[in-house]
Amino acid sequence: MEAKQKARNVYCISGGISKFAKARPDVTFQPMVKEAYDYALKDIGLDTRKARELFDGSVASYFSDHFQRQLMSGIMVQDYLGLCPLPSHRVEGGGATGGICFQEAYKNIASGIMDICVAYGFETMSHVNTWKGNEFIALASDISFDYPVGGFYSGYYAMMVVRHMKEFGTTVEQMAHVSVKNHINAFHNKYAQKRKRLTIKDVRNSEMVAWPLTMLDICVMSDGAAVSILASEEGIEKIRKATGKRPKPVKVTGIGRGTDAMRMSDRPHKDVILLPHEKKSDYKGLKYPGIHSFRAGRTASKLAYEHAGITNPLKEINFVELHDAYTSSEIQTYEDMGLCKYGEGGKFVESGAPFMPNINYGLGKLPRQGEIPVNPSGGLIACGHPVGATGLMQSVFALWQLQGTIKKHLGDETLQVKDAKRGAIHSHAGTGTYVTVSILEKV
Repeated sequence: MEAKQKARNVYCISGGISKFAKARPDVTFQPMVKEAYDYALKDIGLDTRKARELFDGSVASYFSDHFQRQLMSGIMVQDYLGLCPLPSHRVEGGGATGGICFQEAYKNIASGIMDICVAYGFETMSHVNTWKGNEFIALASDISFDYPVGGFYSGYYAMMVVRHMKEFGTTVEQMAHVSVKNHINAFHNKYAQKRKRLTIKDVRNSEMVAWPLTMLDICVMSDGAAVSILASEEGIEKIRKATGKRPKPVKVTGIGRGTDAMRMSDRPHKDVILLPHEKKSDYKGLKYPGIHSFRAGRTASKLAYEHAGITNPLKEINFVELHDAYTSSEIQTYEDMGLCKYGEGGKFVESGAPFMPNINYGLGKLPRQGEIPVNPSGGLIACGHPVGATGLMQSVFALWQLQGTIKKHLGDETLQVKDAKRGAIHSHAGTGTYVTVSILEKV
C-alpha cells in the first residue's frame, strides 16, 4: 500500500464580514459578498485586478436557492467578484455549509491544487416571510418522515434539551446564561445583528417559542456575507512580492467532520466516543448519543484534535467560536467538544468558564470566568445566522483573534482574547447531521 502524500501547510491570511442584519434591502447578494471580499483584499494590500491575477480559485457557500429564487447563485458571485474564469464550486450542508466551505478551501491548498483560494458565503433570508423561511429550513429534515408531523427545528431542539434536562439536570437559567453572555459579547461587535445587554429575567420573560426555548434562546434569520482567504506558503510569498507586504498568517492545523442519521429515531445507542483525556468509566450507563448529544460533533472534534495534536481541549485551546443556533445547543456542544464531560454543560456555563474574562455580565460571581471564552463574537444568537456565511464569519473572527487585531477591525479591544495562540471553530447542520470542527493556530 502506497504511503499517503504529505499535505502542505495551509494558512488563513485574511477575511472580511458584511454587516449582519435582519434585512439588507440596499443590496442584492452579489454586492453584499463584495463588501466582505473587498475588506479582505484591502487588509492584505490587494485590489480586485491584482487578486484576479494571483488567486487560483474559490469555493462558494450558501444554504438554500429558495431565499433568492436563483439557481447557480455562486457563479453570479464569482463573476461579480471578477474571479471568472477561475475554478469554483458550491457546497451545501445545512447550518454547517460555511464550515464545510472553509474546509474545502483548506483541501484545495493542502492538496497542492491551489496556492490561494477564496472561501465566500452568504444568505439573504429576508426575501421571504419568517414562516416561509422556517419552512425552507425545515426541508433540511426528512420530508417523508419528520417534516409531515411538524418538523420545524425549534421543536426538535426543544425536545432535545428537555431530554438533556431530564438526563442531566440542566436548567432554563443555565441556558439563559448562554444568551446573556453572547448578547453582551455582541454589544462590542459592530457587525452583529443584535447588540443587547440582557439579564436572565429578560431571556426567560421573552416570548415562548417551544418550551423551554424562548425568543432570546434562539438565533435569528439574517442577511449577511463573509469571506476567508486561505493560502500556502507559496501563495503568501506571491502576495508579498506583489504588494511589498507579507500577510500575517494563521495556520490551520486541524480539520474534522462528522455525520449522523438525519432521523433521530435511527440513531443507535452505543458507547461514548472518547477523547484522549476521557475514560470509559466516566460514562457508565449513559445512552449515547440519545437525543441529548451530537455524535457528529464528537466525531468532528475527535478528528480535528487528532489532526492538530490536541489531547485536552480545555487546556490547549484559548477560545472557541461554535454554532449556537440555540442556547441549548451551545451547552450540548461544550460536551461534544470535550470542554467538559457529558452532562456537565449546564454547570460549565454557570461557572463562567466560557465567558470573556474582562466583561461584567451582571450575573454575580462566576468562579471560573474567562477560562475558555466561547463565542466572543456573540455567536449566531446575537450576530445573526445568514447560514452560508456563518461558518466563515467564525473563521474570520478566529483569524482576527489569533492575529491580535480585534481592535483594528472592530474599533474596540473588549473582545480580544489575550495572548490567544489556538482557537477552534465549529459548524453544525440539522439536528447534528453534519458537523465540522477546524483548529487555527498563531504562527
